[in-house]
Amino acid sequence: MISRLFSTVLALAAALPGAEASRPAPEYAVKLPSGQQLLLSQFRGKVVALEFLLTTCPACQDASRVMNQLHKEYGPRGFQPLGVAINEMAMMLVPDYVRDLQLGFPVGVGTRESCLDFLRHSAVLRMMMPQLVLIDRKGVIRGQYAGDDPFMKDKEKSLRAQVEALLNETAGAAGARKAKTPARSKTPSRAASTGPAGSVQ
Repeated sequence: MISRLFSTVLALAAALPGAEASRPAPEYAVKLPSGQQLLLSQFRGKVVALEFLLTTCPACQDASRVMNQLHKEYGPRGFQPLGVAINEMAMMLVPDYVRDLQLGFPVGVGTRESCLDFLRHSAVLRMMMPQLVLIDRKGVIRGQYAGDDPFMKDKEKSLRAQVEALLNETAGAAGARKAKTPARSKTPSRAASTGPAGSVQ
């Protein structure tokens, strides 16, 4: 019985569509503490870094700080970070999160289910936080990284390199995309985090 269950889980994981590179970003609505709703499509034409986060997660806080710094540097060129908190009571916690980290970009609230749908992440697998999605000016997802991905070990270096590459692309550079920024993604982790990254079961 246990062997059959294990085989079923492995088969399910193998069948997951995953987060394939260069897929169009679906629409996503973020509710701000003010009650305002932002749509991801509002930022079409910009390079977007979308961070799904837990306000209590140190790795998420670190990623938000890095995104904030890059926003100061690259915002005038079209870089737009966007945060989405998915933990319980996030609507109450986000204002303190923004204030304490002195963030200059929008951070709102979403549901765990909407996050899973956007990421194409199976609900039966542990989700390592933060989840960072990079979207180009045409609204195409070019990279998706979990909190335990090697990309996240040096967040500033990794993000800076990819954001610069995406900003340097022109609207008609579709043919050069994969050569310039080969988006890579990771199969969602099945193990609990042993580092600073948070996780959602």
